[in-house]
Amino acid sequence: MIFVIVLAAIAFIVLSSTVFKMHPLVGLLLAALFVGVFAGLPIDKLAETIGKGFGELMSKIGLMVILGCVIGAILDKSGAAIKVADVILNLFGEKRPAFAMSVIGGIVGIPVFCDSGFIILHKLNQIVAKRTGKPLATIALSLSGGLFATHTLVPPTPGPLSAAGNLGIPDSIGLVILIGLVVSIPSLFLSTWFAGKYANNVKLVDDAAVEEPVMIDEKLLPPAWKAFMPIVLPILLITLASFAKILHFPEELTRWLNFLGSPLVSFLLAIFFSYSLFPENASQRMMACFKSGIEHCGTTLVLVGAGGAFGAILKETSLKEMVSEWLLHNEMSGGYLLIIAFLIAIFFKTAQGSTTSAMVLTTSILAPLLASLGFVTPVQITLVVMAVGSGAMIVSHTNDAWFWVVSQFTGISARDTYRTHTILTGLQGVVSFAATMVLYWILG
Repeated sequence: MIFVIVLAAIAFIVLSSTVFKMHPLVGLLLAALFVGVFAGLPIDKLAETIGKGFGELMSKIGLMVILGCVIGAILDKSGAAIKVADVILNLFGEKRPAFAMSVIGGIVGIPVFCDSGFIILHKLNQIVAKRTGKPLATIALSLSGGLFATHTLVPPTPGPLSAAGNLGIPDSIGLVILIGLVVSIPSLFLSTWFAGKYANNVKLVDDAAVEEPVMIDEKLLPPAWKAFMPIVLPILLITLASFAKILHFPEELTRWLNFLGSPLVSFLLAIFFSYSLFPENASQRMMACFKSGIEHCGTTLVLVGAGGAFGAILKETSLKEMVSEWLLHNEMSGGYLLIIAFLIAIFFKTAQGSTTSAMVLTTSILAPLLASLGFVTPVQITLVVMAVGSGAMIVSHTNDAWFWVVSQFTGISARDTYRTHTILTGLQGVVSFAATMVLYWILG
């Protein structure tokens, strides 16, 4: 019954916002209560669990969203976003902006959480769209697809890194990176094609998080190195922190890099150095950036927290134990295990929203079974990581913070985000899994 209950809750979440026109916050909270009651969780603990889930996700992503919004406002009001767009379009050519944004997303998504990268780059989306005449939804979806492709498949982002650790290959991270890059390439091209074909006619809603970018005289634009600094500095620090753990840097150096490479500290440093982007009245203009950025992230924070509340209720159910027991009583081998890994990750991702949690839950279930099923070499186990990562892409909807970041920072309605972003994440998962199976037939 628990599977039926969860599937009914997911259907209600989707229908509540698209058909019944309820605010997504209400739909998510009602679904959380529904699952809690019918799954037999203690009634007196439901409200506490929902509040805790909301708060825990806010503690992980709340300040990041706020500071990311401020960085976006800085890029906008200083003209840095215009300069960055000019450099990118000169590099890729103005006829291929969607592909350019997918590639940028793919690179940024390797060390950085996809929602962090999208928040930092959302002003760049607007400038590129304005410069090239392409619809903002097309540019934004290309970027989100690129970010998501590598975020779920290529360490050092936490999902694939944790999956590799759970499955016993923490010393083969280089192999996971290499195979992850190969598997993610078809997904990058898919995101460019899909965005160009299906996002061109998406109409943006009048949302507070989306406004016309500030256009500044070319002569007053900052130099390229300064313009890229608010984007590159956090990415560089986060990357160094990630590889410090993998490459076993000296303990003291690793400790400092972990501190500087945390999203909070790296974003704050980027904001601090951004004062140099304003030659005149720096304090006053930065204050305007803070005001603008903070005003534009309220709705996103509320919806992200509601998704966390729903996920917290699901974690209190017996889903993980039930899946583990089923696997123990059903022998399988070879490609069948990859298919099962893929399907389990799909279920956990769709049910509770978090890609990283889906990968951790799935691999913790599979870890004790790999050796008995003949998966013992680093290459074979890496392909299991790829299958799990592919499943953990399917699908991003309203219980996923990533869904709301793309929707709110682009200005796409929830209904159209389902029609574009949700379908794209599903297709990316299928294409990535197909690439994984091809590699299994070649290497397995």
